[in-house]
Amino acid sequence: MFTLAQLTSFVAVAEELHFTRAAERLNMTQPPLSRQIRLLEGELRVRLLDRTNRTVRLTPAGRAFLAEARRILRQSEHAALAVRRVSTGEAGAIAVGFTAAGAHSALGGLLETARAVLPGVEIVLQELVTRDQLEALGEGSLDLGLIRPSATGADLTSRTAVREGLLAALPARHPMAAVDGPMRIEELDGEDFLMYSPTEARYFHELLVGIFRAAGVRPVFTQYLTQVHSILALVHAGWGTALVPEAAARMRYGGIVFRQVALPDPRPVELNLVWRRSNDNPALEALLRHL
Repeated sequence: MFTLAQLTSFVAVAEELHFTRAAERLNMTQPPLSRQIRLLEGELRVRLLDRTNRTVRLTPAGRAFLAEARRILRQSEHAALAVRRVSTGEAGAIAVGFTAAGAHSALGGLLETARAVLPGVEIVLQELVTRDQLEALGEGSLDLGLIRPSATGADLTSRTAVREGLLAALPARHPMAAVDGPMRIEELDGEDFLMYSPTEARYFHELLVGIFRAAGVRPVFTQYLTQVHSILALVHAGWGTALVPEAAARMRYGGIVFRQVALPDPRPVELNLVWRRSNDNPALEALLRHL
């Protein structure tokens, strides 16, 4: 099979139609250039050039092969460039997991950063609950997760992406919806309340249980749900009040009033980036440097 060096030599001679000038262009002497052409013609079993002491001309086969040789050289250059870009993190793909609530907080900033600093990298998004993200990270099918809470392990590392407060989500007809200013957590005592599932939404469940216990507050849990948008849908339907992360207000549900809640920790909700230390994806390493 012919080599790229033989193709490069042939293209130079075909374009210059002069061996000496082609050799100078390639920064080599004429004898090895002539040898490359002979080897190429021997490999193809066809004469590409008619040459005399005075002239060099392309044969019909040479004219046809010139276009193919140029195409192959361009493809090899593009392939080499693509490989170099992947190795430096400028190209490739990053699989990013996120929760439904996380889509309204840190995900937008992450995508904006990736688009700005790594335009050649494809971001593959997967909406997964935290448990499934951790499983996918362990299997290697996910490069980066946006989870609550942070994760630790022999091969996992994490970094806080966002800290945010809690908002009370109230049906618009609720008496507390018409009150201005921050809401005290004690006002939820005895209220019908839409609570997070202790298994599928364990982080938020334990967070709110701790807040209620510290304040001596005992709401009446009417339903246990997993996703913030499901909770808001039931708030809108008048099934109770809820506490949701600040980013949930961006969902803009009609018929719901959001009020700030006065808490000892004004930003108790965390969303964390997590990834495997052993992940050798150069694009992930490049993205993490900018996040």
